[in-house]
Amino acid sequence: MGSAASKSRTRGVRDWLVQTLDEHESAINYMILSNDGSVLATGSDDHNIRLWSAKTTPVECLSVLIGHVDYITCILIDENFLVSASADRTMRKWDMTNGECVFIYSGHTSLINRIVCTGDFLFSTSYDRTARCWDFDTGACVRVFRGHKHGILPILFIPAEHNGDGDDDFEEDMDIYTKDLIITGSQDTTAKTWSFESGECLKTFRGHTGAILCLATDQLGKILFTGSGDNTIRAWDIYRGTELHIYDQHQAAIINLLCINKLLFSISADHTARCWVVDVGDCTRIYKGHRHTVSCIQVYNGFLFTGCGDAIVRCFDARSGVLKRMFKSHTLAVNCLQIVDERLFSGSVDGTLKVWDISDLKGHIVPDAKLVASQFKTTSGEQISVENRSDVDSGIDDREYRDRRAQNMV
Repeated sequence: MGSAASKSRTRGVRDWLVQTLDEHESAINYMILSNDGSVLATGSDDHNIRLWSAKTTPVECLSVLIGHVDYITCILIDENFLVSASADRTMRKWDMTNGECVFIYSGHTSLINRIVCTGDFLFSTSYDRTARCWDFDTGACVRVFRGHKHGILPILFIPAEHNGDGDDDFEEDMDIYTKDLIITGSQDTTAKTWSFESGECLKTFRGHTGAILCLATDQLGKILFTGSGDNTIRAWDIYRGTELHIYDQHQAAIINLLCINKLLFSISADHTARCWVVDVGDCTRIYKGHRHTVSCIQVYNGFLFTGCGDAIVRCFDARSGVLKRMFKSHTLAVNCLQIVDERLFSGSVDGTLKVWDISDLKGHIVPDAKLVASQFKTTSGEQISVENRSDVDSGIDDREYRDRRAQNMV
């Protein structure tokens, strides 16, 4: 009986794995979809970005964007343009229709961590302790945000129309917050809000004892969530700077956060993902079974998908927390996930992009994470598969971390 079940599961795994694409020569670090979901972009340690046909069978490589001289840290897509950030201290803007680099953004003096685009402007963070604002079209650096004492990691942008929206108690003397806001998190253990208009630091959020690795906001853009290397998540009133809750049940660094309506999902180096009720800070679900750091997350059609340092992609029932399926084929850590038309894409340190069939998974419909996140121009929002480097809180150089990750991930 057990033998028959085992054979059945083996056949299932083979059926779920639709395709393995091994064109990248090194680890895949980042993955993002075009707005219409037709193109998937992957960034790699091999210094290149590849564009893939996300909706075709088989999936094909459409273009290779070559020009960076160090590994890719982040990618975003805005209409027909792709912007890539790299450890070579530059960002490049590419025309996706012909694969040509149309501009190089230069100015940072260290590795660029994250980028986010508002349409007219591009924002970037770096280990050089600055965040910068660039004119998307001309490439000119129009503002430098200085004040953090160590490298800056995540960044969020909150447009003016969300600031204090619908809040009858919003004080008149806080009118400055009705403008566009930028929020940054740093290795110096603080988060800061900045005025886009003046470049002024408006608030500093203090309380964490480890680097801030990830940021998220609630649907209205009033509550800021910070995830830290000190194992805690903190909730803050964005405009008053006051601390609202501390979520302290994780046992290791918080890798990233995803907020959907009244629920906050977190992934951690403690080998778990968790679901929290935003209003009261209670943990309602723990997604267990991982054997290493949980590195990325997707919420789709009532299921929670995780990528892990143990090289396995897992699918949980988001409501019950029950493990429904494990996708095993990668040989090293899974760094990133995306879902297109009932197909799951996974990118790994092993350099492969794998395509999985998830059409037979049926669950409870939950709010579309992409719809919720699209209200804010955030680095975590633009890629619902959320990634970060789990050891960045230690203050070590990112290159050293990558070496350690390759040795210890599996």
